[in-house]
Amino acid sequence: MAGHSKWANIQHRKGKQDAKRGKIFTRLIKEITVAARLGDSDPASNPRLRLAMEKAYAQNMPKDNVERAIKRGSGELEGVDYIELRYEGYGINGVAVIVDCMTDNKTRTVADVRHAFTKYGGNLGTDGSVSFLFKHCGQMVFAPGTDENALMEVALDAGAEDFVSNDDGSLEVITAPNDFVEVKHRLEAAGFKPEVAEVTMKPVTEVALAGEDAQRMQKLLDALENLDDVQEVYTNAVMDE
Repeated sequence: MAGHSKWANIQHRKGKQDAKRGKIFTRLIKEITVAARLGDSDPASNPRLRLAMEKAYAQNMPKDNVERAIKRGSGELEGVDYIELRYEGYGINGVAVIVDCMTDNKTRTVADVRHAFTKYGGNLGTDGSVSFLFKHCGQMVFAPGTDENALMEVALDAGAEDFVSNDDGSLEVITAPNDFVEVKHRLEAAGFKPEVAEVTMKPVTEVALAGEDAQRMQKLLDALENLDDVQEVYTNAVMDE
């Protein structure tokens, strides 16, 4: 895979997310609600909730919206009882795809996900069919031109698991999921602000797609991401812009 693909794909994804701000709010409210329901409603003792709240505030979500979502999750307010679902499948040329969902209707969700895979040239797999190709971790990506030595020193001292220097000049800091928030705060305190910061399913290996294959794969990813019950879509496909 050409090294320049990393930064180009990250910038493309950020642009798409910015264009879907309203949908991002809906997804973040679901995440906050579920995080509060499954753990403590105090973000200081619930890393997942703390991260979801940080994402919400980064998207300029009003504080009242965040607090209502926490109260629905903790049972102080009535609300929809979402369940988490993960689907695994294959895209164009057999590339791996993971689809994380939150839903109040499992039957509807699996039908929608299967339909999207089938319509756009992929197919739904079984549990565990592709998840071994990904690593659950915290990932922060820094722009080309960032001081590599200084960033690496702070990151490793803060407890990062790995540090990656990409061919395009971008830098990545990898953490354990539960260490992500603390490491991110330590880096920001030292003056390093990541362009992308998330707990994600990071591909162990990536597969390059180009031309018509890349276009077809993008249509499949867009179809999945546009489903109301879908929270995140992960793939090991890399498509040059």
